[in-house]
Amino acid sequence: MGAVAVVLVIAVGVGVQQYWSARPQPVTAPSAVTPVTAPAPSPSPGPAPGQPGTAASGSPIVVDVSGKVRDPGVRRLPAGSRVEDALAAAGGATPGTDTTGLNRARVLVDGEQVVVGGPAPPAPAVGGPAAGPLSLGTATVEQLDALPGVGPVLAQHIVDFRTARGGFRSVDELRQVNGIGERRFADLRKLVRP
Repeated sequence: MGAVAVVLVIAVGVGVQQYWSARPQPVTAPSAVTPVTAPAPSPSPGPAPGQPGTAASGSPIVVDVSGKVRDPGVRRLPAGSRVEDALAAAGGATPGTDTTGLNRARVLVDGEQVVVGGPAPPAPAVGGPAAGPLSLGTATVEQLDALPGVGPVLAQHIVDFRTARGGFRSVDELRQVNGIGERRFADLRKLVRP
């Protein structure tokens, strides 16, 4: 009987402890909440010449920055970099250079050439000199804009189509680009290649 009494006392003690710890507790709000703000990241001028970039999403891209820049040459930049990043990686435009025709916000494509302060050269033919049909796979917006009947908006549509599809497998796919009808396609067919 004594053992039953001990077990009963222990059970009551455990029950009281459980009841006491499960009861609602008053909560007091802090007197003042100070918002924490992260420091603004400092702008990066891009990788130094000859230094590989660190890609945030994908492999680094390689672009040739030429024309009126302080340090022209081939640069490795993170995927998703823009013309502004390439310009900064080349030390910026030389004083007095007119860059109004340069779309600094455009996303760069691997293997392209950014010409600062001058007209963009045509894309070179595969295995040949810089002549012949323009490559739809590597041409910049500026190069496409120079084609007859293609303005900056249509040139951007072509680049967007190329990016979404992973390139052009044939010139005929150009017909699928928003803004290119049969007449415009007939004008462009001989001037471009996949």
